[in-house]
Amino acid sequence: MSAPPRQLHLNVNILHSGFIPSAWRLPDADPLAFIDAAHYVKAAQIAEAAKFDAVFLADNASIIEQIDFRPITALEPTVLLAAVAAATTRIGVIGTASTSYNEPYNIARRFATLDHVSGGRAGWNIVTTADAGSARNFGLDATPDHAGRYARADEFTEVVKALWNSWDDDAVVGDKQSGRFIDEAKVKPIAHRGKYFRVQGPLNLPRTPQGQPVLVQAGGSGDGRELAARHAEAVFSAAHTQEESLAYSRAINERAAALGRGPHAVKILPGLATIIGATEAEALRRRDELIDMIPWSYSLKRLAGTLGIPVERLHLDQPLPSDLALPAGGNGNHTFFHATLSLVQGRRHTVRDLIRALCGGGGHRVLVGTPEQIADEIEAWFKAGAADGFNLMPDAFPSGLQDFTDGVVPILQRRGLFRREYEGRTLREHFGLARPGADNGDRVRAA
Repeated sequence: MSAPPRQLHLNVNILHSGFIPSAWRLPDADPLAFIDAAHYVKAAQIAEAAKFDAVFLADNASIIEQIDFRPITALEPTVLLAAVAAATTRIGVIGTASTSYNEPYNIARRFATLDHVSGGRAGWNIVTTADAGSARNFGLDATPDHAGRYARADEFTEVVKALWNSWDDDAVVGDKQSGRFIDEAKVKPIAHRGKYFRVQGPLNLPRTPQGQPVLVQAGGSGDGRELAARHAEAVFSAAHTQEESLAYSRAINERAAALGRGPHAVKILPGLATIIGATEAEALRRRDELIDMIPWSYSLKRLAGTLGIPVERLHLDQPLPSDLALPAGGNGNHTFFHATLSLVQGRRHTVRDLIRALCGGGGHRVLVGTPEQIADEIEAWFKAGAADGFNLMPDAFPSGLQDFTDGVVPILQRRGLFRREYEGRTLREHFGLARPGADNGDRVRAA
C-alpha cells in the first residue's frame, strides 16, 4: 500500500494587531486588541473555519518593542489559549514558554492542563531568552551565555517530558464499586538530579489526551538546531529562499535521524507574512500604505536591534555596514540576524530598501500579491520539500487573515494540498504525529 500524500500544515501566528507594525492604525483596527481575549478568539475561529492546524502565540518576558509606537505581546499565552480553546473545538493551541526564566514543573503542569482542557490540542513552543531586559526582570545583571541557555533548555525539556510521562495511561481507575481511585503503582516519581534541576515528581495530574503536548521549537543557531533535533516535533523557522529552508530541513532531520528519531521526525514550518490584494497592484498599494504609516525612526531602531549595532551606524540611503557580527558576541538572536542578512546577500540594497523589504524591520519572508500568487509560492516550497507548511503572519488582524482564508485556502484545497475537513481531534492528529507512550524512555533522567 502506498503512503498517503503529504499534507500541508498551516498555523496562524496571532501577532496582536498584525505582522506589519502599523496595522493597529488601520481604520478597522482596535488599538486595544492586544489585551482583548475576544480579538484572539475571533482570529482562532476564522482559522478554525478554514481548517488550520493551530494558532500560535509568541511571548516575551520583558518589553522589547518600542511601545511609543507599537502594541506589544502582553497577555500570557497559556492563560489566553485556555480562553481560545474554550471558544473552539478542533484547532490546535500552541504557546511559547521560555526555559530561561521558568521551572520545568510549572511548565509541565501548565501545558498538561492546557492539553486536558482543550481535549488534546496543546503544543509548547520551546525557546530560550536572550534579551537583557528579561534577565533584569528575573534578578540577573546580564543574559546567561548562549551555550549555557541551550544546555539548560535541553535538560529542562527532558524533565518536562519525564513529568508528562510520570503517569501511565491507565493509572486512573475510578472504580466506584471498589472505591479504588488511582493505581499508585502506575504513578512514579522521576527522581531527576541534573546540572540545572532537581525534580522529584511525579506530576500532579494524569497523562494528557495526546500523551504529551506537541513539542515545537524556534531557533536557528547551531545550539538551537541541536535542541530541535533532540526534542522538537515541529520547528518555526525563518528563511527567505527555498534553498535556505531546504538546507535547514535537511540539517535538522539528518541530525534527528542520527539520534534515532526516524528519517523525517521534525515538521519544518517557516514563518510567512502575507499582504494580499485582488490584483498585484492592489496588494502593493496596501503594502505601501502600511509601510508609509511606520516612522523611519521605529524601523531603524528595530533593524539596529536585530543586527546588534547602535542605530547611529545605519543610514537610510547607504548599504548595511560591512563588518557585522553576531549580536552580543554570539549571545543574541542568531535566527533573525542571519535571516535579515540573507535578504541583502548578493544584492545592492540600501538600508531603506531593506526596511521596505522587511516591511518595517522584521526578519521573516514577506509575500505581496494575489491569492493565486501566494498559493503558487506556498505550493512551490511545499513540493520542493523546503517546508512542511507555514506559520502564517497576516499583515493585519482580522482582515489579513480573512483575506488568506477566503482567497488562498480554497486554491490550496482545489489543488489537493490542504484539507477540506479535519480528520482528527488532536493537534498530533492534525500534524500526523504518533501519540507517544508513557514507556518511551522519558520518565527518568538522572545525571
